[in-house]
Amino acid sequence: MKTAFKVFIGAVVLSIFIGTIVYLYKKSQAKPVVFETQVPIVTNIVKKTVATGSVLPRREIEIKPQVSGIIEAIYVEAGKKVTKGDLIAKVKIIPNMIELNEAESRVNRANISLDDARQAYDRRKLLFDQKVIPAAEFQIYELALKTAKESVETAEDNLQLIREGITKKAGQVTNTLIRSTIEGMVLTVPVEVGNSVIESNNFNAGTTIATVADMGEMIFKGKVDESEVGKLHEGMELILSVGAIDTEKFKASLEHISPKGVEENGAIQFEIKAAVKLKSTSFIRAGYSANADIVLEHRDSVMAIPESLLQFKGDTAYVEIETGPQTFVKRFLKTGLSDGINIEVLSGLTKKDKIKIVNIVKEEDKKK
Repeated sequence: MKTAFKVFIGAVVLSIFIGTIVYLYKKSQAKPVVFETQVPIVTNIVKKTVATGSVLPRREIEIKPQVSGIIEAIYVEAGKKVTKGDLIAKVKIIPNMIELNEAESRVNRANISLDDARQAYDRRKLLFDQKVIPAAEFQIYELALKTAKESVETAEDNLQLIREGITKKAGQVTNTLIRSTIEGMVLTVPVEVGNSVIESNNFNAGTTIATVADMGEMIFKGKVDESEVGKLHEGMELILSVGAIDTEKFKASLEHISPKGVEENGAIQFEIKAAVKLKSTSFIRAGYSANADIVLEHRDSVMAIPESLLQFKGDTAYVEIETGPQTFVKRFLKTGLSDGINIEVLSGLTKKDKIKIVNIVKEEDKKK
């Protein structure tokens, strides 16, 4: 009885040992790899480049004062539409004390000359009325009186211009009122009431009172790498993606390519400009960032395969074609245009060929 029990225990242990050896052997055996395949497709191949930039008004004007002084009033705010000649702001002149003193002195001298001319005129007028002197001699003093009066008026006008920027003859404030020079929308008003401003002259650009732009005519301004600029030409269509309006695309027409490049981060960039075709349903604000897709080449309805299927031997591209169940042979190809995802196949394949997908196996085979 004891001997039979020992034999049974030995048989069980031996069975477990043999089963473990068999399991470990099967586990160590490499599973056969089953490759998936894919057939060529007919699609459109579009090669394009992307230019980054922004959308800006074609006409953007900085309104500057013609006199120096202090902002007394502002009549517009950012976002308001104005027409040519509309009031933007009013400047109060702070006169230069030296110029003011000289102008007051000229007025005093003109009045002194006027008094002297009037006295001489009155004396000669009395003699002329008594027919003591001829008319020709009296005319000289009459002319001197008129000249003296004109000098007084001129000196007073100059004084008023220095003090207030106005003249009696004009009848209204002239260069102290800042007006819009174009029709458009006020983009910015960088000054406030009480700010000092400097006039625009030959030696100073002057203080900007407001920026006005025509928002009905916008352009895309961006930059393209030197490797792509040779493929561009005026009149090409651009598709704009505006960052702030992600639901719509805008068309633009390329109208300018800079003849000179600028180095940026070690690469030469060329500036481009394109006229944007606006939509009545969307308002584009000045300065929106945008990306422009520029179509360089395109092929319609051509046979293509994913670039990931290609393998290379030297400079020659090839794929592996299935000739039997999991049996593949090399097939060298002549390729054409690529968009970075799919590549055009010019020769070497038919639409029914099954191409090996390298390094991809079926999920059911992975689980075995």
